[in-house]
Amino acid sequence: MAKDSRNYQSINGMTLQQFEYLLAICEHGNMLRASKKLGVTQPTLSIMLRKLETELDIDIFDRSTQPLRLTEAGKQVVKQAKDILKAAETLRQTVAEQRNLMTGRLKIGVIPTVAPYFVPRFLQHFLDNPRHTDLETSLSEMKTEDIIPALLENEIDMAVMATPLDQERLLEIPIYYEKFHAYVSEKTPSLHQKPRITPQDLVSERLWVLSEGHCLRNQVMNYLCFGEQNTERTYQGGSFTTLIKTIDAIGGCSIVPESLSDDLNERQRNNIRPLCEPEATREISLVVKNDFAREKLLNEIVETIKQFVPSHMIDERLKRFRVRL
Repeated sequence: MAKDSRNYQSINGMTLQQFEYLLAICEHGNMLRASKKLGVTQPTLSIMLRKLETELDIDIFDRSTQPLRLTEAGKQVVKQAKDILKAAETLRQTVAEQRNLMTGRLKIGVIPTVAPYFVPRFLQHFLDNPRHTDLETSLSEMKTEDIIPALLENEIDMAVMATPLDQERLLEIPIYYEKFHAYVSEKTPSLHQKPRITPQDLVSERLWVLSEGHCLRNQVMNYLCFGEQNTERTYQGGSFTTLIKTIDAIGGCSIVPESLSDDLNERQRNNIRPLCEPEATREISLVVKNDFAREKLLNEIVETIKQFVPSHMIDERLKRFRVRL
């Protein structure tokens, strides 16, 4: 058999620490800030970077620029380094979970139209569980257009968002389904006196919708068969809090998710009307990358969500089965 002339010795010399240092330099843009963040001297950091470049036989950074700029080859190294560090961390966490220990990082992105209802309730139940005290848990409100690349780049571990997404590299686990309702002002008596609201009723009045960039805006427009070119009778707001307060003040109507009613006062709840002809519902899922391996943690999160989401909204499969990856 012919001898393979490739040099594997240099590749074997790479370490996870080198990759961690490399990502720190990328994050901070220069050696000095990265070394302070890592708690090492700048010469030490420079030596580690040079050693990695020597082992790979490439220049990772263009040192003629400030801040440091990645070379084309360097961009590929950084991408692989992120995947390697993520895999190593997942391995540690998976082994810990086999010993009934929940450790490491947990970063969850939540879309803005779910976050006000979801985040406080989830944290209340999840952090109160003594099994989760060693987990570094953080939740961030993010739009769908930001969540998808964050998941794919391992910047967050999972997301709570409306689905389907049609993303091959992501796994969607439907958690619950919630109906949409109409919210109508007392100052709009033509709607307020009706027990049920149709799409035709809404488009004939002053309609308030979320501003562009919210996935729920598109769902509302599709439900109403109301194209963006026909928005002369619509008014935009950045959040449901803004929409509700504006409708209460000057009249009009909007479409809001079922969960919003929990945060309304009694008078505002009297402004909620069911939608009909047809009803409207959205699917809310936990979304992870296809290679997500922490099955036990995933089920801990599902069980936590089931503690505060009403049973009639929970996906029927989750009432009977655990999630299997």
